Amino acid sequence: MTTVTKKDLIDRIADRTGNKRVVVKRIIQSFLDDIVEELGKGNRLEFRDFGVFESRVRAARVAQNPKTLERVEVPEKRTVKFKVGRIMKLKLGIDSDPPPKSTKPGTHIPSST
Repeated sequence: MTTVTKKDLIDRIADRTGNKRVVVKRIIQSFLDDIVEELGKGNRLEFRDFGVFESRVRAARVAQNPKTLERVEVPEKRTVKFKVGRIMKLKLGIDSDPPPKSTKPGTHIPSST
C-alpha cells in the first residue's frame, strides 16, 4: 500500500488541470479548512456519491487497563464519523447490502419471489 500525500494530490491536480500548483494548493487547503470548520461547529457534510462526514460525541465510559486491570474513567469526546458513498463503495468493492440478520434456528426467511 502506498501513502499519497496532500502534496502528491496537489501536483496531480495541477498537472491534470493545467493550473499553477500554488493556485491548486490554495484551493485544496481552503476546502480542507472549511471541512474542519464545519465539523467543529457540529455540522454534517454530505458529498453525494462520495460520502458523509459527521461530528459525533462518544459517551463517557469506564475502561480497563489490560496490563494492570485498573479501571480508568474515559471522558466523553467528539469524533468524526465517515460514511462511504455509493461511488466509493463501487470503487472499493464494498457490499452495499448487508446480509440479513440471523434468525432463530428453524425460522424461515421468506424469499422475495
